[in-house]
Amino acid sequence: MAATTHTVTNQAPPLVGYDVFASDRALVEGVERHLDPALLDSAREDLSLLGRSAGSAQAQEWGALANANPPVLRTHDRYGNRVDEVDFHPSWHRLLGKAVGAGLTAAWSRPGGHVRRAAGFLVWTQTEGGHGCPVSMTHAAVPALRADPALAAEWEPRLTSTVYDQGLRPASQKAGVLFGMGMTEKQGGSDVRANTTRAAALSEEGAYELTGHKWFCSAPMSDGFLVLAQAEQGLTCFLVPRVLQDGTRNPFAIQRLKDKLGNRSNASSEVEFDGTWARRVGDEGRGVRTIIEMVAATRLDCVIGSAALMRQAVAQAVHHATYREAFGGKLIDKPLMRNVLADLALESEAATTLALRLAAAYDDGSEQEQAFLRLAVPAAKYWVTKRCTPMVGEALECLGGNGYVEESGMPRLLREAPLNSIWEGSGNVQALDVLRALQREPLALNAFLQEVGRARGADHRLDGAIKGLLTELADLEGVEARARRLVERMALVLQGSLLVRYAPPEVSDAFCASRLGGDWGAAFGTLPHSLDLASVVERAAPRP
Repeated sequence: MAATTHTVTNQAPPLVGYDVFASDRALVEGVERHLDPALLDSAREDLSLLGRSAGSAQAQEWGALANANPPVLRTHDRYGNRVDEVDFHPSWHRLLGKAVGAGLTAAWSRPGGHVRRAAGFLVWTQTEGGHGCPVSMTHAAVPALRADPALAAEWEPRLTSTVYDQGLRPASQKAGVLFGMGMTEKQGGSDVRANTTRAAALSEEGAYELTGHKWFCSAPMSDGFLVLAQAEQGLTCFLVPRVLQDGTRNPFAIQRLKDKLGNRSNASSEVEFDGTWARRVGDEGRGVRTIIEMVAATRLDCVIGSAALMRQAVAQAVHHATYREAFGGKLIDKPLMRNVLADLALESEAATTLALRLAAAYDDGSEQEQAFLRLAVPAAKYWVTKRCTPMVGEALECLGGNGYVEESGMPRLLREAPLNSIWEGSGNVQALDVLRALQREPLALNAFLQEVGRARGADHRLDGAIKGLLTELADLEGVEARARRLVERMALVLQGSLLVRYAPPEVSDAFCASRLGGDWGAAFGTLPHSLDLASVVERAAPRP
């Protein structure tokens, strides 16, 4: 029966049919800033192609369907044989296929690859966060495998392939592979030195047999995994293939899939090893040092992934406020709403700018930039991922009741938001990692201070914050109890330095006034009223 009681008005249209890359000014400018000019035209073309796909109705439907239809574990086949397979909705495979095809696992094999890949990962993650996990781990496995040149020569071409070749078969028969990682165990969590999984050497050189478990192993349908286990000389890194060269299944018993708050499209599992064949990567007893290169790369992806969630949340909030009317005018023109939107936009732009700077350091690869990353990555991972949850929650509130219903997509963003703060080491782990670098690696602190010092003299609030940071760094006595305050200040000073150097004056002015100058309340929407907030909001607006 046709409804005759009312006509629906004053609802924002869906944010669809737009270029997610080209409409993000901070991201576009970051790519232009950090890429060699000779690479820019092709990078813009590729990223806009991916951006238009990410903003399409089709990709948005894929994301919704993958989230609404979580993976299903099949431990046995119909005859009772152990198979340990995970079934995914077709939309999951479409998302993964697009990500791999767009080169989001191929950063190590092309010039400017990390900046291009970071921008693409930020764009495509906005369709759906869960499928980014195997993309990230596959990308990050490359530097760890390079500890063994023979393994790297065998596996790297498959890891960096742009062909998504699904299904469990011997890796030698596949055009492309995905990798996972197994570090944490029930009794230890982040304290991987408490791991109890044992590795017994076999007669074959470099081959071992694993017995034990992993409490959190994401993307168990992957073709291979880097795992930690205790060998005779201590904790060691191993490569565990899902399918052996002769086509038999490597013992890899998936006990259950985790029922998670968010990230529901991605299968995270508990697995048992029982006579599982593995190949050593690196030297015995140096497992943490070997796998830390993978961890560092996935930590950067936590920063990029959080920046992606922030950007999508801001885009949705600004889009809604552009169309929604209340109290006699558009929401976006109301001074208080404009303050909220501008505050959210600052957080998003600071996260994006920092993520691209870190990716550029990977591309540079110099000793100076590697030293900078040693401090900057854990500091950024600590701060950006922690800011994501309150920021996305505030953006959801901008949509009011419309934002609280599942159809808006905002609840999915909010459930995803805490994830990157927990995975690859929670906040305390990142803070302690920064302290270790400060105490053991003077080159890292020197590189960090040189980076933030490039903006000295351009803004008095930034100068004051740098001075305060130097005072804190001069006294590391009893620093662990105040480590979070120190790392927060380091991240904010680094973001402020980047924005002062690269962002429009209205953006850097607002950031320094609020985040560094103290003129800010305890909630979003408390920026100084004298700032040019309209320009900040206009810069953040998506343009369908």
